[in-house]
Amino acid sequence: MATDFHEVRFPLDVSLGSGGGPVRRTDIVTLASGREHRNSRWAHSRRRYDAGLGVRGIDALHAVIAFFEERRGRLIGFRFRDRTDWRSGPPARAPTPLDQPIGTGDGATRQFQLAKTYGSAHAPYRRTIAKPDGATVRVAVNGVEQAAGPHFSCDPTTGLVTFTNPPASGAAITAGFAFDVPVRFDTDELDIDLSAFEAGAIPQIPLVEIVP
Repeated sequence: MATDFHEVRFPLDVSLGSGGGPVRRTDIVTLASGREHRNSRWAHSRRRYDAGLGVRGIDALHAVIAFFEERRGRLIGFRFRDRTDWRSGPPARAPTPLDQPIGTGDGATRQFQLAKTYGSAHAPYRRTIAKPDGATVRVAVNGVEQAAGPHFSCDPTTGLVTFTNPPASGAAITAGFAFDVPVRFDTDELDIDLSAFEAGAIPQIPLVEIVP
């Protein structure tokens, strides 16, 4: 294949009913005293979903099969809309240019990576956002919104914001955006029992995040 990622979104009506969320891996060793030593195996969380939960009819299942075949199973990644976490702020609020800090100007750097930070006080987690919805990206420098086109552009395939002129040294750069999760199928076969499906059984369609 010419590429290992297609800039296409998984069927939205199916993803709306899907289940899943972030996964981490933690090693826990219990000592003789009963105390624990805990160590994180992954620097970043990885999201997993079951899209089968969103399949509500034969037509939706047909669309998923076609999507699966075009992606060649696990071979090619694609976009997935996680309706519990798809905006720079709360899901029910439209993005604002002040939602997320993405960098500080130094007078020379023109490119900044979109990111979303979770938590604040104890151990904030910064997540790289590589698949934004380009039309929704809003950017501010020191609280002043910048115009897309004349002042900046955003690559929707990488999440890189590029300024026409580098922000001044010390300038706070913030952004708001909607985004998709880059995922792939986590199986090379769809095991569908149509008779069971008609009776109410839901096929399993596992998806796993591609960590940038």
